[in-house]
Amino acid sequence: MTNWAARLFARAIDRNLRDIGVTSGMLPVFFALGEGAWLSQKALTKSAGIEQPTMAATLLRMERDGLIERRADPEDRRSRLIGLTPDAMEKAVRVRQAVGSVNGLALETLTDAERAHYLALLEKIVSSLQDSLSDEG
Repeated sequence: MTNWAARLFARAIDRNLRDIGVTSGMLPVFFALGEGAWLSQKALTKSAGIEQPTMAATLLRMERDGLIERRADPEDRRSRLIGLTPDAMEKAVRVRQAVGSVNGLALETLTDAERAHYLALLEKIVSSLQDSLSDEG
């Protein structure tokens, strides 16, 4: 059921993002950089919790589409920092609205108490899985 719900969320979010020119696969980058942050690819990969090759492919697509730019890291000349372009920063507002709209739709039939309980349970599940996976090293 969780996997099915995740796929439905992704489809609904992708539908809402289509007019913005963004896909749900780009969301971790938008969420990490949407407030103007500049991060290394390694930091982005860690914050998104996805594999490095997947992040590299996502960043290549986003760079091709003019959504991110790279600049030298002033603290490490071998490294580059990644940030959203001005156009992508404007889109970030619409991205947050699109995701919020789907989340609202998904939770609208729940009472406030059910919603709070559901989100608390999801937090526990995510924490448990993250702890389990971090044990792998």
